[in-house]
Amino acid sequence: MAHEFQQEYLEMPIITKAYTTACVLTTTAVQLDIISPFQLYFNPDLIFKHYQVWRLFTTFLFFGTFGFNFLFNIIFTYRYCRMLEEGSFRGRPADFFYMFLFGGTLMIIIAMFVNLLFLGQAFTIMLVYVWSWRNPYVRMNFFGLLNFQAPYLPWVLLAFSLRYLFESSSADSNQQPPPPEERPGGFQWG
Repeated sequence: MAHEFQQEYLEMPIITKAYTTACVLTTTAVQLDIISPFQLYFNPDLIFKHYQVWRLFTTFLFFGTFGFNFLFNIIFTYRYCRMLEEGSFRGRPADFFYMFLFGGTLMIIIAMFVNLLFLGQAFTIMLVYVWSWRNPYVRMNFFGLLNFQAPYLPWVLLAFSLRYLFESSSADSNQQPPPPEERPGGFQWG
């Protein structure tokens, strides 16, 4: 089994390998308390006033602590990033990297206006969106419950994410926000 995993890892295209490895290593470092999520999140004030430029990159590498959400995101990232790199961008790694840069730059610009802290999940959705529109005739099956064409996959994922979001937010509805002095990053939390 370990040999099969190693062989699969070595056969991954270079950009897919680099990005998924960085995501797993970042999450592992947070899980082991080597770094804190507060050192990774996107904050324009810290980037431009305190020159913490790494936040432009690390915001795309953290999907949360190990759990269902992380597993779901890393599988989708690996799968659709690899299919794009081996399919639509076969033999054109520079074009694929340029798509990464272009998509990431647009997300950072949008994040400045909507106070998004971590952009890894949005980046995964971008990869899924690009793949789905480049493969419009592929039939998809979502958890064996729903059949649809590939261009509808981002909308199915959005509906699933919103359902998950509303379930978790209704469970936390009685929780009070922390006092202002304990709110990190300068954002107006709560």
